[in-house]
Amino acid sequence: MFNKITIHSIQVLDQDEALDFYVDKLGFEIADDVDMGFMRWLTIALPSDPDRQILLEVPGPPALTEEVAAQVRDLVTKGALGAAAILTTDDCRKTFQELSTKGVEFTEEPVEQPYGIDCALRDPFGNHIRITQPATGPVEITDADKARWAGENA
Repeated sequence: MFNKITIHSIQVLDQDEALDFYVDKLGFEIADDVDMGFMRWLTIALPSDPDRQILLEVPGPPALTEEVAAQVRDLVTKGALGAAAILTTDDCRKTFQELSTKGVEFTEEPVEQPYGIDCALRDPFGNHIRITQPATGPVEITDADKARWAGENA
């Protein structure tokens, strides 16, 4: 029925600030930047995956009423919309260091997980982004992993 996902969106509060973060700091490239009159169609993509784009979308008309847009903006700033993206890398620790040098603020430093090494950050608006260096081979989740993730002392 479907072939692939080509575009998904991340809610941002300011598209120019989003470009500063996603392009200048994270290394995305602008795919489309079109003034449609009623909205700005702004998409970005990784140079290594240009066919999969992210729409940097400001909550508002025509997709949302002003009342709903205000609620969405509030949820974004609270970080309540869940993971906006999970990006993969060949070297999570190196990526963490490079982005830290560029001023990216992380909410979690790189941590060994059964599925690989990952860390977390929030964009300037509050969206959660994870960076993962996937493990090679089969992934085994232990009871100790589950207890640690649940905040229990194993």
